[in-house]
Amino acid sequence: MRPPRLRAAVSRPLSWRAHCTAASGSTPVAATADDDDHPRVSLSTHFTKSLAPATVEYLPSTLRALLASSPSQRRAYLFLKSAAFDTRLAPDALVDAVLSAVDGPESPHATALLSRLLTSLSRAGRADAAAAAYAGMVARGVVPDVKSRTDLLIVTARCASVADALALFAEMRGKGHRLDAWMFDALMRACVKEGMHQEAVRLFDEMPGAEIEPDQRVYAVAIAALCKLRDADRSLLVLRKMDDAGFAPWDFTYNSVVDVLVKEGRMEEALHLKDEMLAAGKKMGIVLATTLMHGYCLRREVRKALDIFEEAVRDGMVPTNVTYGVLIIGCNEVGMSEKAFELCRLMRQHGLLPKTNEFNMVIEGLLNDKQWKDAVSLFEEMADTGIPDVFTYNILIRGLSRHHRLREVLTVWKKMNETGVKPSIVTYHSLLLCYCVKGCMDEAVKLYTEMPEKGFTPNVVTYTTLMKGYINKEAFDKAYALLEEMKQNGVSCNEYTYNILINGLCVAGRVCEVDEMLKRFVNEGFVPTAMTYNSIINGFVKAGMMDSAFAMYQQMREKGIPPDIVTYTSFIDGYCRISCCDLALKMLNDVRCKGLRLDIAAYNSLINGFCQQGNMSHALQFLVLLLKDGLLPNVAIYNSYITGYKNLEMMDEAFTFYKKMIKEGIVADTTMYTTLIDGFSKQGNVTFSLELFSEMMAKGNIPDHITFTALIHGLCRSGDIDGAMKLLYEMNRLDIRPNVLIYNMLINGCIRDGKLQKAFQLHDEMLDRGIMPDDTTYDIIVSMHSLESDSPTDAKNPILSSTS
Repeated sequence: MRPPRLRAAVSRPLSWRAHCTAASGSTPVAATADDDDHPRVSLSTHFTKSLAPATVEYLPSTLRALLASSPSQRRAYLFLKSAAFDTRLAPDALVDAVLSAVDGPESPHATALLSRLLTSLSRAGRADAAAAAYAGMVARGVVPDVKSRTDLLIVTARCASVADALALFAEMRGKGHRLDAWMFDALMRACVKEGMHQEAVRLFDEMPGAEIEPDQRVYAVAIAALCKLRDADRSLLVLRKMDDAGFAPWDFTYNSVVDVLVKEGRMEEALHLKDEMLAAGKKMGIVLATTLMHGYCLRREVRKALDIFEEAVRDGMVPTNVTYGVLIIGCNEVGMSEKAFELCRLMRQHGLLPKTNEFNMVIEGLLNDKQWKDAVSLFEEMADTGIPDVFTYNILIRGLSRHHRLREVLTVWKKMNETGVKPSIVTYHSLLLCYCVKGCMDEAVKLYTEMPEKGFTPNVVTYTTLMKGYINKEAFDKAYALLEEMKQNGVSCNEYTYNILINGLCVAGRVCEVDEMLKRFVNEGFVPTAMTYNSIINGFVKAGMMDSAFAMYQQMREKGIPPDIVTYTSFIDGYCRISCCDLALKMLNDVRCKGLRLDIAAYNSLINGFCQQGNMSHALQFLVLLLKDGLLPNVAIYNSYITGYKNLEMMDEAFTFYKKMIKEGIVADTTMYTTLIDGFSKQGNVTFSLELFSEMMAKGNIPDHITFTALIHGLCRSGDIDGAMKLLYEMNRLDIRPNVLIYNMLINGCIRDGKLQKAFQLHDEMLDRGIMPDDTTYDIIVSMHSLESDSPTDAKNPILSSTS
């Protein structure tokens, strides 16, 4: 015969009602709750279907029966959980039922069951119910175990607030309840998550007083909080304590401390900690590598950051968007636009995309370094990715406008409309400026009339931009008409508008009209400033009217407007222009007596004046003074020296200055390249001139007609007519209009080379393009007819030799 327990094990389990009956003493319990081998209806199902509100009084008896039949408490706990979740009985009722079932809070069943109930409520996210249950337990003398109270603190922090969790924790400590490292860890993590880093550190500092040793997790959270507080010294101290306690820091911990050291500029300590981490057998990941790259970039040691990047890639690390972003920003800040461009394209190849602001930095850097082709190429690659925004388009249009690339500007404008990026008024102003700079005033006016239709009201910038465009074409009547229209539309002129009109007259050489215009503007309420008078004085100076300039200077003083360094620089420049460098030096002494410091423009005027006179020794003395005043020479200064040496046919010295400039990181401009090309061409070194031309083009400098004139002249003199013709085709490709001098040289060269038919074709082409022949052209044509009837290769023809 089987033992009774085994027989009971195979019996059909009693229903929940049977348990209730057994609990009331009506019928003995015939089966145990440990019988899980046969299918049965769950307790929770019976409970929810059968328990009416009034039957809560049966909870204690039912729990008592279940505890009696199942010492493991499993069925009693499931029954209690069902009451809490399915029927959602009040926490106080549940606590009272348990205490009644186990005969008071002293029973070990009370703490065990109620702790499990508290954990269940907490982990289910029922913060209010859990808090109420805990309050009921404590009020009745039951202290839940540490694990359940930790769960309560976690749900309180997540669903209520970290402050409430901290208050609850303080209450537990005040009542003398047992604590452990898990509890501190949970609260510290909650504080860090909410940005309450100081509170997290405070909890860590309180652990010794609670006689609790931090574990690995607690150390890690404390270090993370200290790093967020930028407390590098204490972060290192806690890291050392963690190591002394026998806990190996995690990679994240090392990364956090390295990061705060980097942000504090303590790069050597960060590198030492990295070496320590590697010595401990850990590997450097991409996060740590990126942090070190960021540190070098902050110190503007971008090349070292790039070395780490290359090493990381060789070691098989996969760079992230953050990695590329750090390097792109770093390269941009030190002017390494080409490297930033390369990194941006590398990202694209690896399936990553830069952030819009990083992409904009790369585009702007390329444009600033005159690499507009690369800027356009990168934009075209990214145009359909959604990265370019209105700022991208504004940067591109404005930058391309500076390089006079109207065709590319219009392509970008078209793409902007196609991709649905809404332009801003800045976009319209940038496009207007481009039209005006190129002299396309009809297109500019058309765009201006479209602005109201697109929701943009023309403002003072709009009108001033258009006025400047008309002034550049010397269409002053149209500029004045626009001024009247502006006033009729209720747009007030500002100082810049008036100064543009006044300066326009000065630049156009119409300085005689300036005084009358100034009086008119003053009557309209305009108050002239130093900028106004400086523009007028500069206009008189450029026109060589030094007496008029001085009269305006006196008027300026009478109005109570003190002259500034710009005023004196104009006079210094003027005296140097008329080869009165002694007067310029006198003005220089006056400036110093007034306590004013010379700016770079003033030094350039003096240096340029002596260079034009061929007095290079005096010019070099001013370079010494410039450096002594803490200024750095710019491209204009170097241009003055290079031009001076070129005029003296001292090209070795000129090229020495060029190399010095490049070494100092100053970018050569078109004027400088043209000067060098002209000088070497006249020396007969056309090969080197062509190398400079190629370098110039590669660096994004757009040659002008003067550059081509110098090169074509050199090639024609050397007898390379085919090379000269190729340059003419290059001018056409770059949309640079040749002048009569270039055609004269080419026609003359063709004649000397015996290519009369080609010479006639060039003459006809010149006429077709509307370029009017001059006296030299007619002399050459006469010689062409003479050569047709006599010798086709008379290289000694006096007319030809005179034009060579």
